[in-house]
Formats: sequence, structure tokens, C-alpha cells
Amino acid sequence: MQPFFALIEALDSTTSTNEKMHKIAAYFSTCSPADGAWALFFLSGKRFKRFISSQKLKLWCQQELKINDWLFVECLSRVGDSAESIALLLPEPSTSKLNEESLISWLENYIFPLRNLPENQQRQLITKLWLQQTSFEKFVTNKILIGTFRIGVSSLLTIKGLQKAFGISDTKLHLRLSGAWEPTESFFLSLIAKEEEEELKSLKPYPFFLASPLDKPLEELGSPDQWIAEWKWDGIRAQLIYQAGQRAIWSRGNELITHTFPELLDEQTLDHSFVLDGEILVLENEKPRPFADLQKRLGRKKVSNAIIEKYPAYFMIYDILYWHDRDVRSLSYIDRRELLLKHADFFLSKPFWRISPVLNINHWKEVEEWRNQAYETKTEGLILKKRDSTYGVGRKRGSWWKYKIDSMTVDAVLLYAQPGSGYRSGLYTDYTFGIWDENHELVPIAKAYSGLTQQEINTVDKWIRAHTLEKFGPVRKVKAELVFEIAFENIQVSKRHKAGFALRFPRIKRWRLDKTSDMADNLDYLRHLYQARYL
Repeated sequence: MQPFFALIEALDSTTSTNEKMHKIAAYFSTCSPADGAWALFFLSGKRFKRFISSQKLKLWCQQELKINDWLFVECLSRVGDSAESIALLLPEPSTSKLNEESLISWLENYIFPLRNLPENQQRQLITKLWLQQTSFEKFVTNKILIGTFRIGVSSLLTIKGLQKAFGISDTKLHLRLSGAWEPTESFFLSLIAKEEEEELKSLKPYPFFLASPLDKPLEELGSPDQWIAEWKWDGIRAQLIYQAGQRAIWSRGNELITHTFPELLDEQTLDHSFVLDGEILVLENEKPRPFADLQKRLGRKKVSNAIIEKYPAYFMIYDILYWHDRDVRSLSYIDRRELLLKHADFFLSKPFWRISPVLNINHWKEVEEWRNQAYETKTEGLILKKRDSTYGVGRKRGSWWKYKIDSMTVDAVLLYAQPGSGYRSGLYTDYTFGIWDENHELVPIAKAYSGLTQQEINTVDKWIRAHTLEKFGPVRKVKAELVFEIAFENIQVSKRHKAGFALRFPRIKRWRLDKTSDMADNLDYLRHLYQARYL
């Protein structure tokens, strides 16, 4: 078990991408296939559902140490994370007692049995484990137990580590890791197998190819006639797969959503084999409805006819990746587009399928004009695709760019703050912001934690500690004085929020030192933004 903890600690202690890749490769080169499967599970960002609540762990820690609740709360307010607070408070052995334990045996002996044990036996098993672990091992264990354990590496970095360890191409690894998989020894062995196989004879999706944010002038992209433009639809990116008499719909997040959108399936198409890349949208009179309407379709195991009728889903086809036993991703974009249009009558015969239109670019000025029409077309802007680009893997710069409309912004007041996690755990970095309602009271409108420089974070942290009005566990209510400009991608009506609206992807754009709290925006301003965007 110690090698796995050592890997996590090594990844946590460096910011060097190259060093992280070498550490991952070294671990996979020496571990057993069973340990490799579970290490990959965690490195891929997958998590267990909660085994034990953080409140129970906190209580058992207090009972072990015989300390009062107020003392634990004070420690928590300083550290900012209950799992880490428990790990730091409990005594530490001189060395880890788990050096000889494999990752799989540790999971089978200490973690998996917790699901079926009564509470007193859960406590005995966990406290026994705590006594054998260093503080860092306890911290990781606690995070796993409460279902919040995450490792700060990307899937691309993990794949690079596997590629270095086993000499398997990144394209093959991406495909083998796409879709759903279980962390078993047999899966890991098939993942690193070097034999050539026909990879797509199943309902697994291809790795999605992603556009990068355009961060330079359009003119630097070269001649306009080398590019085409598509609308950037605001829905769910997905792949529609028909293979060997079966069909499936996969989201970009590798979630199987076939049963969520039954109207996108077609019984008459089962004798064809193809993979389409596209966007799922709710349309009304051929125009997209707000993303909030699409959200009403998500997470449902069974979708009623009433829901389908009220929020009809459509598949907007961007690209074709596979057609009748042929992987066509290596063709140029223009050749794939011609193949798609060659069979347009077939695809458009399906009542809920559409083909996303393309815009041929003659000069860059018209791209700016199209982008400015995004509000009218109910899109997020444009995707620029190089005509000769193949369909790649992940986000590789240069072939596809997303040219989005400017984010919406609102000036809001800092209301609450709580400590961050990881290296930010000792600082107040997670903020709740509010705006004024009709009664001139501040109502929460968004939570955000990114956008400030480290120097600004340190300054705001000191201000929060000096201007706290109340404490609610790790959360502090502060004086309503600081104003920040919050950027966000979309706004939607929400009955769950007191303000009546929810913001999508909020982040801090800048600290408005030039404004006082009475100069912050109000709900009328948000209503205006919503009406301009959707009505």
C-alpha cells in the first residue's frame, strides 16, 4: 500500500508536469495489474460513494482523543478540511505499518467491508487503521471514506504515464479508456496489451476531440479559406453509436445516457453501423431553448412521454467518425463533412436528428459579425475548424478553436467565505456573493473560488479574518463591504435559489476596489440579462 500513498504524496508535492508523468509511469511499471487498475481508478478522477460521513469520523476522532467539540471546530476553522484536521490531530506512528500491504488488499481488508458493518464495528476498523497510518495516509484514507478524494492530475497526464510505462500509443489508450470500465485486473491487462485488435466493435465511444479557447487575433490563424465556422450550441456534447444491431448515446463525461433520450433512437437504423459526434439540445421551432430546459431531462432513469413532449431533445450532428466498418477520423474535416452530407437524406429522415450548418469564411470580419449574432441564434458563439484537420483526441491546440461571445458579468458583494482544499486549505478562498433585491437586502447569487491572484487571495484572507461577523463551522459571515465582478456563461431561472436565478460557471473576473457595496448590481439587472438572452 505504501507505494500508492507515496505516489499520491509525490504528485501532491510537485507542480512539474513532467515530474508527475515520470512518477505515474514509475508506479505503473512496478505495480501489480490489480493495484494498477485501482490506481488508475483514482487517477482518472473516479470516486467511491461515501462509506462514512465526515461527522462520524469527526466524532470518533474526538472520542479517541477525548477532546471537546469546540476545540475540534477551532482546529477545523484553521485547517479548513475535516479529513485533514482529523489526520493532523491523531497521533502518528514513527513509520507506516502498511508498507507490505498492496492497494487491492488494503481496499479489500479495510475499505470495502465498511458497507456491511454495523456502526460500532465500522469505528473499530477505522480507528485500527488510523493507528497504523502516517498523517498523510490518514488524510487520503479519510477523503476516500467520505467520497471526496481527488488527485490533481489530468487524464491526459495519466495516459502519458501509461504510455511511457508500457509503450502503448496514446490513441489506443484513449480509446480503451473511453466509455465505462471497471477497475479489475483483467481490464488493466487488456488496457496495456500490445496485440493489435479491432478496437471499435462495441458500443464504446471514441475519445472526444475538443476545441481550445481562441487566445489570439483571428488574422493570426492564416488565410480565412483554410477554415470553416460552426455555431457553438449550448447543450450536451455526445456521441450517437449504432453498432452490430445495438445503439448507445454517450456524453462527453463518459456517461451512458441512452435511456435519458429515447426519442433520439430509431429502430429502422439498426442495420447500419456508424458513430456520430454532436450536441443534444432542446429545440422549439428549430431554435434552442435554455440549457435549464435540457437539465430537466438529465438524471432520469425513465423519461415519461409528458417530459419528452414538453422538453423534446434533438441531436445536432457535428461530425461522422465511423461509417460501415471504417474509422474515418483520419480523414480531413472536409472529407468527413462530404461523407456526412452524402448520407444526409438518411440522417435527416430521423425526426429528432439535425445536421449542424457550417459557415464558409471569406474574410475574418464576417466571423466577428457571426459571433455578434450569437444571442440571436441562441448559441455560445462559434467553433472554428481547419478544413484539413483530422479528428484527434482530447484538446490539441491548432486545429479547432472556440470563439465564444463575451461572458456576462455582475458586480456582487462578498457575503460568506470558507477555506479551500489542498494547498489552499489554510486560506479563505471559497466565496459566496450576493446582489441587492427589491427590499435592498443582499441575496446570495453565486459561489466562486477562482480568478484572484495569490497576492489578492492573501489580502482577502486577512480581511475576512478581521471582519468576520458570525461563524458556522468552517464558514464565516463577513461584513458586506467588498465588491467583485463575477463573470459567468449563462443565467437560468431557479426555484432552488433565493434570488430566483442560478449562474453557470461563475468565476471572479476582478476585485472592484473602486466600488462600495451599495454600488453592486441588483436582481432587476439579472432579469434584464435573462430577458435579453432568452426572451
